[in-house]
Amino acid sequence: MTEFAVRAADLRVLNSLTKYPSIPTYHELDPRNGGLLPTVTSFSGSVIATEKVDGTNSRLVLLPDGTYLIGSREELLYAQGDLIGNPALGIVEQLKPVASRLIDQHDGTLRVYYLELYGGKVGGAAKQYTRDASTFGWRLFDVLELADWPTALTWPPSRIATWRESGGQPFADESTLLKLADAAELELTPRLFTLPAADLPTTIEATLDLLRATLPTTRVSLDPALEGTSEGMVFRTETRTTIAKARFQDYERTLKRRR
Repeated sequence: MTEFAVRAADLRVLNSLTKYPSIPTYHELDPRNGGLLPTVTSFSGSVIATEKVDGTNSRLVLLPDGTYLIGSREELLYAQGDLIGNPALGIVEQLKPVASRLIDQHDGTLRVYYLELYGGKVGGAAKQYTRDASTFGWRLFDVLELADWPTALTWPPSRIATWRESGGQPFADESTLLKLADAAELELTPRLFTLPAADLPTTIEATLDLLRATLPTTRVSLDPALEGTSEGMVFRTETRTTIAKARFQDYERTLKRRR
């Protein structure tokens, strides 16, 4: 195996390789006004619906040299052993103990755990999950395992960006994700239901009805007495080859404009 050393690696390349890609909306977004169009994302086979937690996208990057990095969606914030870390949104403070625990049992694979950090003071939706600004939660929603990292680290930035945004990253399928979550002792985003693709709603009205019927309140509240609202759902195939998001605000805003 090619030797990996984080202190010698190009962190800009590593950052780009492990960034989480943009997820399309289930109904296509109208570029003119941000509303939804009738066109839906095409799914096949079984579709799993999960709750979309409204926090900040975070990543734990476990490296082949037995060290780890912690990042937000856009940038790397901390490398194991650093004296100073970027304090943005409390990501490093909250997830450093998790990363330290996981690296102790790491098997040398370049593996990235993607978690939604929420609650605390993370964005305007924090109050939907907790009344206590010192209380945070996190849920795992995807895992990436990059076996061919020696080759990928040599790619130019434009190739990496295209590969990432066109679905090239090898994310774990649902069965593998469940096993990895269990081994890491990390809670997944709530699994809501599984449907044949043909049974998914196709109209904007029916999709909003499904959201309201399934998620009248969030299922990840950090305060037992708080029934906050949910951001919406994520639809994904069991193989994780197709994925799309459906947010309450997009559907409600679109129907309000129509009226």
